[in-house]
Amino acid sequence: MDRVMKLASERAVVVFTLSSCCMCHTVTRLLTDLGVNALVHELDSDPRGKEMERALLKMLGGRGPTVPTVFIGGRLVGGTNMVMSLHLAGEFVPMLKNAGALWL
Repeated sequence: MDRVMKLASERAVVVFTLSSCCMCHTVTRLLTDLGVNALVHELDSDPRGKEMERALLKMLGGRGPTVPTVFIGGRLVGGTNMVMSLHLAGEFVPMLKNAGALWL
């Protein structure tokens, strides 16, 4: 869990993904389209990826799926459902601005 939190605090927006996950691509594409330069950490490219995936599952309260998992300002936001819900409610962009990820 320490490694996950260290990585999550390296940038304003950090996304943990798997390279083969279509929903991971959707979330990272949304961030890119909004102009966010997120740190995308692909768990299947990391030798400790499985360990980090277990830590993410624990952080998410044992509910899967574990990817994508988005952190904004070092704080856990959640996965695809949470990101899309926040975006549709008009709360996602202000959250990104407050974290310094957007300057609009």
